[in-house]
Amino acid sequence: AVFDDNSSLLPHFITVSNIDSVDPAVVSHGNERVIRPRFADAKFFWEQDRKTTLSARLQSLESVVFQQKLGSIGDKVIRVRMLAGYLAGVIGADVREAERAAELCKCDLMTDMVGEFPKLQGIMGQYYARHDGESDAVAAAIEDHYRPRFAGDDLPAGPAGQTVALADRIDTMMGIFAIGQKPTGVKDPFGLRRAALGVIRILVEKGLDIDIAECCQHAAQGLEDKVDASAAISEVVAYIYDRLKAYYQDQNVRYDVVDAVLETSPSVLTDLHSRVVAVDAFLQQDAALALAAANKRISNILKKQEATISDRVDSSLLAEAAEQDLYQHLQQAAAQAETFLLNRDYQAYLNQLAALRSPVDRFFDEVMVMADDLDLRNNRLALLNNLAQRFLKVADFSRIQS
Repeated sequence: AVFDDNSSLLPHFITVSNIDSVDPAVVSHGNERVIRPRFADAKFFWEQDRKTTLSARLQSLESVVFQQKLGSIGDKVIRVRMLAGYLAGVIGADVREAERAAELCKCDLMTDMVGEFPKLQGIMGQYYARHDGESDAVAAAIEDHYRPRFAGDDLPAGPAGQTVALADRIDTMMGIFAIGQKPTGVKDPFGLRRAALGVIRILVEKGLDIDIAECCQHAAQGLEDKVDASAAISEVVAYIYDRLKAYYQDQNVRYDVVDAVLETSPSVLTDLHSRVVAVDAFLQQDAALALAAANKRISNILKKQEATISDRVDSSLLAEAAEQDLYQHLQQAAAQAETFLLNRDYQAYLNQLAALRSPVDRFFDEVMVMADDLDLRNNRLALLNNLAQRFLKVADFSRIQS
């Protein structure tokens, strides 16, 4: 197909022939003869399909099996409608628009046009919805809920399309995991890898503050009459997290940065993304790698302790100047830290912690952590644990590679 500079379709096409014809006009004419009847078919389907509204086709979705144990596409539409409405409420979108778009999103599968030209699913749904008098937001969402169809594809533009796209994918993942047909190394018949990456892209790149675990919980409730999906919640969340590594690899983010953030298990992907960006930027500083190495050293020290170590420090037991200095710096940093964390300003929070490099270096140079005096030893371990916990509010820096 050929388009003009404004992306408008032109009445021309390009075809490639694998012969060196003595009369190219014959080849052109032959291709035109093939295309014209297809256009005639499309025109006929267009005129016939518009005689029945999309909503009138809802009942016929009951006759199409989505998956034997999970019911029909009609059953799936009911679940997607419920989940899309919930998600719209979470992000402050129009719940009625999201639910209506979800209700109609699969109806064009029952049209003659999509039956003949399957790649037009969603696209024809939008046109038919507009013809039926549905709102622009609902019509656009019907096409948009299939996006992203492939790597690099556009995302759903409006909130209705975004919520239906998320609901459709999460319902599929939850259902397929619940019946024990999760993807293997070579088999992924329901496209769950692509679905998971679609969920990640929509949530992260559209900045939607949606808790993945809670979303999966609601999806499980919708499946109750078909299958017990409660055990699949943690599996689907883990599966989405695992796909995050591939997503950030495409963004040229270090794998150890993603691992470090994933260790803190933030269930809102926009929050996770803010952490990844902050840690990635923080590691460009000279102080960052030194502090990461210190964190790894602290982690190793604490792991060797048989008893649980507190992070509460008794200031009266701080005998050495170096440990007093570190404690004072930690106290000063605490004043603004909570504000930074509440605002998800992780970069400012980490920059504040970067100032601890000198006190930390001095502490390890001058203080014997494993002192003979048990009270001094436990207090020093508590001081190190306090420091480690500050970093753990953003990521597990012990997983950063030098």
